[in-house]
Amino acid sequence: MFKSIDLNISEPVNQQIYRTLRKAIITCYVLPGVLLSEKEISSQFNVSRQPVREAFIKLAEAGLVQILPQRGTFVTKISIKKVVDGQFIREAVECAIIKRAAIEINQSDILLLQKNLAEQKQANEREDISYFLEKDDEFHQILMNVIDCPMAWQTVENIKAMMDRVRYLTLEDVSPPEDLVKQHEKILIALENHDPELAAQALHEHLSAILQTITIVSQQKNEWFVN
Repeated sequence: MFKSIDLNISEPVNQQIYRTLRKAIITCYVLPGVLLSEKEISSQFNVSRQPVREAFIKLAEAGLVQILPQRGTFVTKISIKKVVDGQFIREAVECAIIKRAAIEINQSDILLLQKNLAEQKQANEREDISYFLEKDDEFHQILMNVIDCPMAWQTVENIKAMMDRVRYLTLEDVSPPEDLVKQHEKILIALENHDPELAAQALHEHLSAILQTITIVSQQKNEWFVN
């Protein structure tokens, strides 16, 4: 079911399996409603069932799977309410962060963001959606590093799993990467000008776009969504 990966002995196996499964679910390589086999996955990764079981628990905490006793572990449908709630929380956290970042940002941080934007554009040109999403996440993570608040990214990452599934589904037709790049460029300009309010407004426009796109994609893929 999954592409094989080389497990890194220096990192917990359960975390590596979690990331692999998370990516497969978010990119719809594994579709909503699919039954995940603990036995098959442990066999494919050549590990015991315990790290797979631990990965399932973490996926359940992120809302990506539902563990039903005596029935199995199923990939959840995309909850519109959880996407909306997640967007609200994420925006509250990131807008507070970017206002501080606009004041504290230095030239080194700006160069990192410029490099990231160049990589986003390259990913778009290659039509590499998976890499583009990685660079999109990295852009936001750099903003949090500006104010040295790693816990903020952990918080955002934990609540945005359902949002990420919508992001992936909308990238091709509804919310193309070039639009997202322009939104990121607008954020960067505000940061370069050390303007907290303009940076927060640009970020608001960027993060709130999902509220419009989810309406469109949930109609297109109705069978994958629940209210």
